Amino acid sequence: MVKFLLWCVLLVFCWPLALVALILYPIVWLLLLPFRLVGIAVEGVLGLVSGIILLPGRLLRAI
Repeated sequence: MVKFLLWCVLLVFCWPLALVALILYPIVWLLLLPFRLVGIAVEGVLGLVSGIILLPGRLLRAI
């Protein structure tokens, strides 16, 4: 919603720039998508490693 309101303000003040932003936004989103997927994968791997490292402590705390 905030992005839309900012775009509306940009449309009022500088409509050519708002149209360029409207065209480029999906292209930039598609270009950044692989980096988001890599980030999700890295976060999952780090969570797994963290779980493996902290497992002995959790087992000792449960006893």
